[in-house]
Amino acid sequence: MKEMITLCGDDCTDCPRYNAHSDEELRKAAELWYRVGWRDHVVSNDEIACSGCSSHKECTYHLVECIKEHNVPKCSLCGEFPCGKINDMLERTAKYQNICREVCSEEEYRVLEKAFFRKNINLRK
Repeated sequence: MKEMITLCGDDCTDCPRYNAHSDEELRKAAELWYRVGWRDHVVSNDEIACSGCSSHKECTYHLVECIKEHNVPKCSLCGEFPCGKINDMLERTAKYQNICREVCSEEEYRVLEKAFFRKNINLRK
């Protein structure tokens, strides 16, 4: 499968939301997102279903707006990389990584690590 890296360094090809296609898989993703603190309640399947990143969606880290402002296709091509936004994002990610180590099974953690906790490496690709 072709690699799909988001602006923030997530790898869609390993993401449970992106890979969830049945109601059961979506429900499990919603429960996992709640357990690790990415949602404040178990959301509906429609809400957890991944519709992909795009310029019309608000980026949690404000990277979509930032690359437009700096006229670059991705952060690593910006003269200010790594900037405060990237460093803040990596700090937030490290906190979630610690939470995931505590509340996830080994398999859940392995999947989340591949999808979300290799941002620093993925951003430089």
